[in-house]
Amino acid sequence: MMANVSAVFGGSRGIGKAVAKLLVQRDHKVAVISRNLDVAKATAEEIGAHLALSCDIAKEQDVQRTFYEITKNLGNVNYLVNAAGINRDGLLLRTKSEDILSQLSTNLIGSMLTCKLALRGMVQQQGGAIVNIGSIVGHKGNAGQSIYSASKEGLVGFSKSLAKEVARKNIRVNVVAPGFIHTDMTSSLEEDSLNQNIPLGRFGEADEVAHAVAFLLNSPYITGHVLMVDGGLQLQI
Repeated sequence: MMANVSAVFGGSRGIGKAVAKLLVQRDHKVAVISRNLDVAKATAEEIGAHLALSCDIAKEQDVQRTFYEITKNLGNVNYLVNAAGINRDGLLLRTKSEDILSQLSTNLIGSMLTCKLALRGMVQQQGGAIVNIGSIVGHKGNAGQSIYSASKEGLVGFSKSLAKEVARKNIRVNVVAPGFIHTDMTSSLEEDSLNQNIPLGRFGEADEVAHAVAFLLNSPYITGHVLMVDGGLQLQI
């Protein structure tokens, strides 16, 4: 039987932190990974995670070093969650080139790199599961978020294709696409006005998304799927 070794990138706050906490409660050996090592350590101590690491997922050498440390301390990663993400909202005409590249590098390319490194161990042990965190914005689009939307919907195409590549190795790849969730990223939004467009009439909570992630990690016959956790927002045309 494989050990439940889980790597949660972006695991120090928001949805990633909620996922890491839930996996710890379910007896996974969890590595919390963040750009800021001090924050990662504080989160790991708070939730009882087994390892805290810093990593800029846009840098391949950082990702390689991170997986080396996880493997050395916990074993091969068999559950990978990519929750790291940034947004630089603004109209495309006013968006700086560096802001375009930083969003694509973190939200899309970074997840590609972590998946590539995680797959090496998963292939060896003939099993594993990956959940990439997308966004309902990628599916619906939103003015002022064209780059963020592209990065998140690109993650869907990547995940579905990867799911086909690795299914024969008993490795599953899925996406959770949250809607408006109470996190630091949504703290500046006008919640009352947005709630009118959400069929369930409220923002979601990070732990509600975490349960969806855990469901997909542990569902042996689901792969290549996009699970929207958005209060019904995808129903609005």
